[in-house]
Amino acid sequence: MSVKKPAVKTAEVGGYKDRFWYPRFWDGMTVRAALKLLKSGNYRVSPLCWGMVGVVLGLGVIANSPSAILQRLFYGRKIKKTKLAAPPLFVIGHWRSGTTLLHEYLINDERFGFADTYTCFAPEHFIFSRFYLRPIAAIVMPKKRPIDNMAAGFDRPQEDEFALMSMGLPSPYRNMFFPNNPERIDFDYLTLKNLSSEKRTDWLNRLDEFLRSLTVLMPDKRIVLKSPTHTGRIAAILEKYPDAQFIHIHRNPYSIFPSTYNLWMRLSKDEGAQIPKGIGMEDYVFDSLNTMYDAFDEDIKLLRPEQFCEVSFKELTSAPVDTLERIYSTLQLGDFAQVKPVMETFAASQKEYKKNKFEMDEEVKRKIAGCWSRYFERFGYEK
Repeated sequence: MSVKKPAVKTAEVGGYKDRFWYPRFWDGMTVRAALKLLKSGNYRVSPLCWGMVGVVLGLGVIANSPSAILQRLFYGRKIKKTKLAAPPLFVIGHWRSGTTLLHEYLINDERFGFADTYTCFAPEHFIFSRFYLRPIAAIVMPKKRPIDNMAAGFDRPQEDEFALMSMGLPSPYRNMFFPNNPERIDFDYLTLKNLSSEKRTDWLNRLDEFLRSLTVLMPDKRIVLKSPTHTGRIAAILEKYPDAQFIHIHRNPYSIFPSTYNLWMRLSKDEGAQIPKGIGMEDYVFDSLNTMYDAFDEDIKLLRPEQFCEVSFKELTSAPVDTLERIYSTLQLGDFAQVKPVMETFAASQKEYKKNKFEMDEEVKRKIAGCWSRYFERFGYEK
């Protein structure tokens, strides 16, 4: 099978240059979770990637599984008894729409807790192992994310979807590991709507287990989560957390598509157990947005006014402090005056940030306008 001509050309893209010793998303998995991951793609591992898979399994045997057992032994009862300090706050929106930047702003408020990269890297033992495994892994951690110029590190906020996946739960992110799989893996978990009640309940219970574990480390703090995948899961999340709140951010589709395409191609290359060919990647990006926002448009009708706030990427980057003040007011998050100085300081630090630049031909632009026409209309972007 030939490699498909890329839909997007990178004109100027930040991120690190991959090195074989950099930690992979899967390196914190227990043996059981790693075997579930391999099974999800029918074990179709390219020979060139056998070494990486061997490292994942080896780390599971010598570090992750033993550490997970020890965490259950020493902290299992405490985790089970722990209650969340408040309903979680979710930052949602399509990939590359500004969710990370918005999350970075919010966690400057010390009243909020969050899942950092190590927590999501080792979700089944991060309480127990952060004192001995984290310092070792941090030595080989890159300083930037692979896809842009945002800072990386085990202390930086991360998507909880990676934690759920590393716990062995089904996730669309498994497609990164098997980018050439003939069928999309766990696509139903993008919204949870087509799952059986039993599977949805299990997913929600494991999410709650993760949040309770996080609360053990951050007692009395409200957890702020950020994962684009939650954009289409509002209805399911409300089953577990009826008072949860959501901040949604949107961005121009002509910026979202090339950046998301680059995201999946780059992560599949760096993290995958196959050499990515790019077959079907365009359609995957198009279909993911439409599936998520079909569910999103249906689900936000379930939310009370004080549970939902919507902003644009342009607002956040052009007037960040004013935008955050509106979020705090809408969701009644507390006195914004207390955190305004630190928000202003962080905003000043972002002024020199260098965004990625991409090139697309007119055919791809027409396809974006056609496939995502409802997104254009819903958020007022010009085709």
